[in-house]
Amino acid sequence: MKEQWAIVVVLGLLAACSSPSSIPGNSGVIVDTKNTNMANYEVDLKECETYAGQVPTAERTATGAVSGAVVGGAIGGIRGGSDRAVTDAGVGAVLGGTAGVASSVREMDRVVKNCMRGRGYRVLN
Repeated sequence: MKEQWAIVVVLGLLAACSSPSSIPGNSGVIVDTKNTNMANYEVDLKECETYAGQVPTAERTATGAVSGAVVGGAIGGIRGGSDRAVTDAGVGAVLGGTAGVASSVREMDRVVKNCMRGRGYRVLN
């Protein structure tokens, strides 16, 4: 039982960290820098990353965790009673929270890319 929890937690952490934009200082955006003033680029990138920081990551993570716990608990209750419901609710909460984080990271990446495009950069990815 403890091994299952450890696996779920490790997989959840790996999924949350799987995007380059989740690494501080790396937005994951690739732009064509030909004829680009790199000082202006750095300023624009930092401003766009600030906008991306407005994505409600904590709320999405919490919503995903609650939704996952409800679904996991219901499935666990159907499959094996109250003990199984508690276990499956915990697994569902971790997986749902991880999905919320992943959704936020993807949106933050989109925000940065759209912001940079709006500032005239040619975004390659």
